[in-house]
Amino acid sequence: MPFSARTPAQLRNMFGSNLRTLAADHPSISALSRDLRINRTQFNRYLSGESFPRPDVLARICDFFGVDARILLEPVGQVSRESGPISSAYLRDFMGTAIQTVPEENLPSGFYQFARRSFVRDDQFVRGVVMIKREGENTYLRGFEPKTAMAMQGIPTGGPAREYRGFVMRIEDGVAATVARRNGMTASFNYLSRVTSFQNNFWVGYVARTVRETSSSTRMTRMVYEFLGPAISKVLPFARQAGFCEFADLMPFHQRLLQPNDPFR
Repeated sequence: MPFSARTPAQLRNMFGSNLRTLAADHPSISALSRDLRINRTQFNRYLSGESFPRPDVLARICDFFGVDARILLEPVGQVSRESGPISSAYLRDFMGTAIQTVPEENLPSGFYQFARRSFVRDDQFVRGVVMIKREGENTYLRGFEPKTAMAMQGIPTGGPAREYRGFVMRIEDGVAATVARRNGMTASFNYLSRVTSFQNNFWVGYVARTVRETSSSTRMTRMVYEFLGPAISKVLPFARQAGFCEFADLMPFHQRLLQPNDPFR
């Protein structure tokens, strides 16, 4: 139906439906409404299609989710795949559907805990949790930087500043993800391949960050992922441990896969 033929009620319902889709990644609507600086009652009215936001509030929502008003006013699943450079005709055979479609068995949807050496504290390691989700043929990654790491770099520690997202691609012997913080503040490249284990739930690889070369900083290090499943209740204990830790605090199999004393090549 063209926009000119839509009633205000239909537009509100469309906006509410898309906002529910975007909000589904957030376990707490209360926390999400606080991050957006929107009254919880009013936010619920947006979600239910009872109300439509003012232009300034709409702009704030778009900026937070990294979308534009076109996506909020059209069904999310009908947005053209040709709208981005990766799906363009120029790159289709190199970075198009053939590698954008990551089979579930290669990297299941759900939550993962990861471990790697810290980039800002060479004698420390970092634990964290990320989520892998799928929308149509696309596979996405989402997580949050530890507050302590953000504070050490003089960066705000609020949720929007800490959040990072990325897209995952299938390659010959594993998966690769390009990840960035909001507005491209930082970015990284991640590579993972599956490791033989009892439950077949481990991946190992490396992460490379996009910073200028210096003689005193690390730009690339090994990383291990462990699949935790789709249940948030199972993830919470690991999320509470996110941040810096000693090597001895890591799980034994994580220690083995990270090989901190072997040169990284």
